[in-house]
Amino acid sequence: MGARCSKFSLCFWPSNIKSNINDSSDIENGSNNEKDSLPGFSEFSLDQLRAATSGFSSENIVSEHGEKAPNVVYKGKLEDDRWIAVKRFNKSAWPDTRQFLEEARAVGLLRSERLANLIGCCCDGDERLLVAEFMPNETLSKHLFHWENQPMKWAMRLRVALYLAQALEYCSSKGRGLYHDLNAYRILFDQDGNPRLSCFGLMKNSRDGKSYSTNLAFTPPEYLRTGRVTPESVVYSFGTLLLDLLSGKHIPPSHALDLIRGKNFLMLMDSCLEGHFSNDDGTELVRLASRCLQYEPRERPNAKSLVIALSPLQKESEQVPSYVLMGIPHGNTPQKQTQLSPLGEACSRLDLTAIHEILEKVGYKDDEGVANELSFQMWTNQIQETLNSKKHGDTAFRAKDFMTAIDSYTQFIDGGTMISPTVFARRCLCYLMSDMPQAALGDAMQAQVVNPEWPTAFYLQAAALKSLGMENDALEILKDGVSLESKKHRN
Repeated sequence: MGARCSKFSLCFWPSNIKSNINDSSDIENGSNNEKDSLPGFSEFSLDQLRAATSGFSSENIVSEHGEKAPNVVYKGKLEDDRWIAVKRFNKSAWPDTRQFLEEARAVGLLRSERLANLIGCCCDGDERLLVAEFMPNETLSKHLFHWENQPMKWAMRLRVALYLAQALEYCSSKGRGLYHDLNAYRILFDQDGNPRLSCFGLMKNSRDGKSYSTNLAFTPPEYLRTGRVTPESVVYSFGTLLLDLLSGKHIPPSHALDLIRGKNFLMLMDSCLEGHFSNDDGTELVRLASRCLQYEPRERPNAKSLVIALSPLQKESEQVPSYVLMGIPHGNTPQKQTQLSPLGEACSRLDLTAIHEILEKVGYKDDEGVANELSFQMWTNQIQETLNSKKHGDTAFRAKDFMTAIDSYTQFIDGGTMISPTVFARRCLCYLMSDMPQAALGDAMQAQVVNPEWPTAFYLQAAALKSLGMENDALEILKDGVSLESKKHRN
């Protein structure tokens, strides 16, 4: 699936892996030099943050999202040359000024080398901004699902699991046991290649989207019942992350548990890991994942138990720095951001007219190479009728008669004779133009199923999610498209 290119904070701690595994005081405090390097929580002025981000320039948007969309993250540089990540909300996300400041100050008291720490905030008029350390080496999603040079090594996957568990244990010990929408995009890599948990998910009571993404298959069952996040819900999400690390894919927990119950856990394992891990270690990680994913919250382990279970597995390459295991350059210079394509830009702005113009201009060239049964079948009346449906749909699409296009494209799709991701993409836009965003999202996802490496499918999903008001989800899927677009251009 797609890669996401979110980046956040700088790291001030050296890789000191072996000594940190079981010593929570080290994790919390670091050495004296480290404590001196990391500033306390501050309230920034809007002018300071405007200067740091070059006037909130679109070129500084970390997420490659539309400039005027709410809750955008910018990279910035303070006067003392420290890199920061600035998350900008609209007022509706935090209408109560006092609540916003209290939440930010509470999260800002946390200090751990396992977190991308919150170092400040700004509340000025309608502006609500959070300031965190900047992470230059992208997200777990990027390195796990969309690696470019090498797949993530087994030792590094175990390290990610442990460091994340330590982050959750630390937060729990400080009374911040709730984390909203824990997923592979929330885990960021610092300048040393060490994984950190984004502090933004620790903020609560905002109207900044829902606590969990729209994919119900990955949502804790009790959240579906109550709509409330609990520490046990966070552990459930940790279990889904363990599945990500095991498989290199985003596998629905129900499917994974069926494989585990059938003692087919090797089918879960990433094929890139073959021969690089012991069955005992794999079995332990699978067992821990299944405990985290228990239906009843009380049957799941707590954060401390996760650390205890994962610590003994850290035996291979435990003194090798993370950046070596990750195969990334060692340094703190933020990487250059990939620019959005015209279609990606149009989708990020939800500019439906521009999307229509681009899809019309591109035509069906992206259908080349898509598996199709047409060449293996006799020409029949049914095939001709199917082709006529597509032709009528294209004519209506060109004429902006979107309801007629929907009917014609539906006849083509329901005919089942041929597969065309472009038809799904075009019908998706027709649904958006007709104010049917849920149907549009379904078509964009179908286009991705037909052609998993097609950036257009991801961009259109982002547009549909944005139309549904799901800004955060739209942002993450937009990053998928950016990553695939970048990979396509390199190839």
